[in-house]
Amino acid sequence: MGKGKLSELRALAMSLPLRSGVYLMKNAQGVVIYVGKAKALKNRVSQYFGSGNAHGEKVRRMVENVDHFDYILTDSEHEALVLECSLIKQYSPRYNVLLKDDKGYHYIRISPPPFSHVSIARRVDDDGSRYLGPYVSSFAVTEAVDEVNSAFQLPGCTRIFREGRKDRPCLNFHIGKCCAPCAGRISKDAYNERVEQATEFLVHGGEHMQKILRGRMEEAAENLEFEKAARFRDRITALSRLSGTQKVVMSRVAEQDIIALAQGGGSVAFEVFRFTAGRLSDREDYVVSLSEAVDADAGADGAGLPAARSTFLRRYYSMRGRVPPQITVDGETEDAALLEQWLGEKAGRRVHIVQPQKGEQAKLVEMCRDNAAERLAKVIGSTGREAGALDELSRLLGMEQPPSYIESYDISNTAGADPVAGMVVFENGRPLKSAYRRFMVKTTDGYDDYAAMREIVTRRFEEYKKHRERGDDTGFGRLPDLILLDGGQGHVSVIRPVVKAMGFDIPIYGMVKDDKHRTRAIAENGGEIAINSRRSAFTLVSSIQEEVHRWAITYHRQKRRQSGIGTVLTEIDGVGESRARALLRHFGSIKAIREASTEELAAVKGVSKPAAEKIKKFFEDAE
Repeated sequence: MGKGKLSELRALAMSLPLRSGVYLMKNAQGVVIYVGKAKALKNRVSQYFGSGNAHGEKVRRMVENVDHFDYILTDSEHEALVLECSLIKQYSPRYNVLLKDDKGYHYIRISPPPFSHVSIARRVDDDGSRYLGPYVSSFAVTEAVDEVNSAFQLPGCTRIFREGRKDRPCLNFHIGKCCAPCAGRISKDAYNERVEQATEFLVHGGEHMQKILRGRMEEAAENLEFEKAARFRDRITALSRLSGTQKVVMSRVAEQDIIALAQGGGSVAFEVFRFTAGRLSDREDYVVSLSEAVDADAGADGAGLPAARSTFLRRYYSMRGRVPPQITVDGETEDAALLEQWLGEKAGRRVHIVQPQKGEQAKLVEMCRDNAAERLAKVIGSTGREAGALDELSRLLGMEQPPSYIESYDISNTAGADPVAGMVVFENGRPLKSAYRRFMVKTTDGYDDYAAMREIVTRRFEEYKKHRERGDDTGFGRLPDLILLDGGQGHVSVIRPVVKAMGFDIPIYGMVKDDKHRTRAIAENGGEIAINSRRSAFTLVSSIQEEVHRWAITYHRQKRRQSGIGTVLTEIDGVGESRARALLRHFGSIKAIREASTEELAAVKGVSKPAAEKIKKFFEDAE
């Protein structure tokens, strides 16, 4: 788009009223490419045609294709929201597309007798089979097929069945998962009876089937057909057991949708758990780019995850006829009250958007979020655990996005001697050992950990500037998304101003240990953030702290060997660099120290009798 056209559109936008309404961006062919709502049309629409530097890639692409725009005034922001959703459904503008209702239909196929096979199908074929459906949810179909095959011991494989066959059955028969028609372990009539009952179960549900089977069992018992009654009894038991396993994922809230998200690698995964009659009846997932997850117009009223949730809810329920009385979400949602009003009118009753903090609902939200992280992991190429940990850490620290590139620093010295530093890097939650670096502390007294850390971090970012001048974006030429220091609030308060003064806006936190040298909390300016209750984030931070400590202390030990101070001495409790030097000066070698008596060791200046006893015991235990 030329500057002249941009100026023309901006002038038109500045003439809009400061009223709520909906605007429709159109291209040169008059096609609607974006629909948005606004509290104040003038403020919102004029933002598009100002400086493009503040816009994301999605907005810039949209603006480049705008030839003109129309608008519709409304009496309230609520009316604007309703109209926006209606117009998006009508026009399907390319820059509004977040979710596509293209998941297709699914069927349950029951192949022709004898020995019918119950399976999932994507279409109806003219093959003599019976088809149940269609169903929108593949999850519901998969669950139903698995349930009937398990409860009625029907085979899940596609082996050819032949009555009277004497082949050896597979493991599923021996563990009670299959009646083995392929091996002739069941008659045609008995198998067909199972299929009929399974079909009845699929059509009418488990409780209805149990009632029918109980009646048949009682009738068979009255007729003294005890073997037949026993078969019905076993089927009822199997269905009861199946009902019990279904209660593993249950909710006290009878009807609700639980929606959670995970983000990373420039993408956002949304997971939806749909509960009906207190049972998890369906689930869906969507993965979109971060720019798509937040509407192009979200910048004026909010951004980030609250806006992403708001956008998702508007798009998702525009595609769905069913709206539950409760929608449970995993975080703050922009325009929540406005959405509740719109959803309530759509459902014909009140709808609540809730964010649980504890209890059963919070656990269900956590499970939903874990599934979103697992789905996201398949897209960005890391494990679900790592994606979930990064997402949890970003939420804990209030970051807009999970930190895909983390640097961590630690200082190591012995009584101030041979101070060194280690830097480790974790990318997408995994150690990136090719990016590890070691530093010798050059200008700082080893006793001052704060000054040593300041020196190392300053040198690291000076190296970044040199790399960027050469056009090198590898190694030191890449900026971290997060810096974790092995230390508390003091380290954070020293290093944050240094990094900021060098022109970098990078989140910096400390990793605090307890008295047993285990990770306890994350330090920030003015306090600490407890992470013990955040299992995934706690494991990740602990791993980073252990790794950076290992990396730094290994380098320090190497330097100590090079400096001539035997690591054997300094590893003894109570023996530091000064005592080690005094002992070596007095005895001349480690061998002479090993052979000395406790009294001879205590005679060395600076070595107390308790220390001498520890030294003597150390060498005696080593023999």
